[in-house]
Amino acid sequence: MSCNIMVVEDEIFVATEIEYVVEELGYRPVGIAADTASAIKLGPLADIALVDLNLRDGATGRDIGRMLAERHGMTVLFMTANPSQVGEAFPGAVGVLPKPVAEEDLKAAVRYTVALREARQAHAPARLRVFA
Repeated sequence: MSCNIMVVEDEIFVATEIEYVVEELGYRPVGIAADTASAIKLGPLADIALVDLNLRDGATGRDIGRMLAERHGMTVLFMTANPSQVGEAFPGAVGVLPKPVAEEDLKAAVRYTVALREARQAHAPARLRVFA
């Protein structure tokens, strides 16, 4: 199964690098959302969202992640420099990958998230804080 992955990130250079990694892994990037409005627009197109917390419209990432999981059944992986701000897990949320992140750690986290989405067994990467 091929996964469609959206990037919720307001720093364009970071977002395009994440999209590049997603594509390099063989998955389909469906776009970059820098705020709530653009995340809502891209939501129906994606299976997985890679979500930063602090976006163009403020610290809205957690709410965006929850909304995408609830409305679209999306699997959510948070990527943030502030992991303690993510808070408690919710259905559909995989965990938190602290930024900055090396490309190999990002690849491992994306592969793990896709495996969970596809109900396959997988081992969590060391840098990923998985929600229980």
